[in-house]
Amino acid sequence: MDFTPGTTVTLAVTKVPAKVSHIKTLQRLMRMQPDIQRGLSKVAKARHRKNREQPRGGRIWVARIRATKLIRVAEGETFTLFVTPQIVPDLRAVSHYLKAA
Repeated sequence: MDFTPGTTVTLAVTKVPAKVSHIKTLQRLMRMQPDIQRGLSKVAKARHRKNREQPRGGRIWVARIRATKLIRVAEGETFTLFVTPQIVPDLRAVSHYLKAA
């Protein structure tokens, strides 16, 4: 596939990678979608309100709630990206698992 910077591409996951590093790269690329970023911001604000503060060992301890994952790498999942020069190497690294949709 040709990833020209300055273009918008819609990609579909054809196969789930076996390597954890490739799965993490796909997750990072999928999180770059504007609507997913907005959703993550909203969830982060709500999660921040639910964190518990309690004294522990004479200091304030914050028991934080785990981050919510809004995306998942699964066969058939699609996402749209604006290609920048910084993400072209990541796209090429996982291009075996992607096809243009």
